[in-house]
Amino acid sequence: MIKLTYKKYIGNVVYDDDAKIFHGEVIGLKDVITFQGTTVRELEKAFKDSIHDYLAWCKERGEAPEKTFSGKLHLRMTPDLHAHLTMEDLEDLYDIQEAEKIVAKGEEEKGRTLEKIEESLHKKD
Repeated sequence: MIKLTYKKYIGNVVYDDDAKIFHGEVIGLKDVITFQGTTVRELEKAFKDSIHDYLAWCKERGEAPEKTFSGKLHLRMTPDLHAHLTMEDLEDLYDIQEAEKIVAKGEEEKGRTLEKIEESLHKKD
């Protein structure tokens, strides 16, 4: 799964191999914000455009936009579920660290690496 961030909003992205399209949704909100694209660049633009549209829509209605996460989370779960979720978080942390390395290498390297991510998504199915 790919994650995008913009203006403190986080988008989760999945690839639909049947439709040959990336589809994403902003997480952590009651309001629904979706975006899609056939390339990484198109996807990133659609994500930012959707955030801008959402903020404009809230302003039009005179409402404050929702904030993504409050920072508070209280859950009770089984130890097995806790372990499973922790492993998922470790995988996400690895993805974030890899993304930070990509950004540090510059746009040219970033483009090549994002192409590899797209290729790996096609291979998973």
